[in-house]
Amino acid sequence: MKILLIEDDEKIATFLSDRFSEVDFSFDMARDGIAGLEMALRDSYDVMVIDIMLPLLDGLTIIKKVRGKGIATPILVLSAKHSVEDRIKGLETGSDDYLIKPFSFKELLARIRALHRRAGGEKEKTKIIVSDLEIDLVKREVKRGCKEINLLPKEFVLLEYLARNSGRILTRTQILEHVWGYQFDPLTNILDVYICRLREKIETRSLPKLIHTIRGAGYVLRPEG
Repeated sequence: MKILLIEDDEKIATFLSDRFSEVDFSFDMARDGIAGLEMALRDSYDVMVIDIMLPLLDGLTIIKKVRGKGIATPILVLSAKHSVEDRIKGLETGSDDYLIKPFSFKELLARIRALHRRAGGEKEKTKIIVSDLEIDLVKREVKRGCKEINLLPKEFVLLEYLARNSGRILTRTQILEHVWGYQFDPLTNILDVYICRLREKIETRSLPKLIHTIRGAGYVLRPEG
């Protein structure tokens, strides 16, 4: 399942980033309303989770604009506002559910999955296949052709994120935020180290290249050619 999270609170954003990774959700995150709206209109998501009080553009305005474009993606509102009137306003604006802060992740997860089911979403993938690379999300196993590849937990998360976004260029910041959360040092070379490790494990001279460096942009996983 692919989630768009628009949330400016650093603690909540970090918490949800970690939890979504643990349940194998692919997700994009925006920290202000304008960036969130651009992502909501540009990309396709299974569910959007939108905070109400955001910098630059508030959540209700985002929802109105998304619905105004005919986008029917299920939307769950996160808000610290507790009144019945606020909840009614959020739902009447075009959201499908409303969750009050603070919340438990289990409840949020249950609500996201319920929205996805109601929208007729397909069952979540248990495998990702890109060319001859196969990632088993349940067993946490990776194969290329007939060869089993042993990955460390962070290597698996990185490869899974690249594979879920196969063919899409991911910036360094996107990858660092998804795999390492918001506590990363922007000057760190940890991503380069892990990309190098993955290439050593899944690419050999006899096999086509899968992980490509896009100069000035980031990385993309796609078959060569």
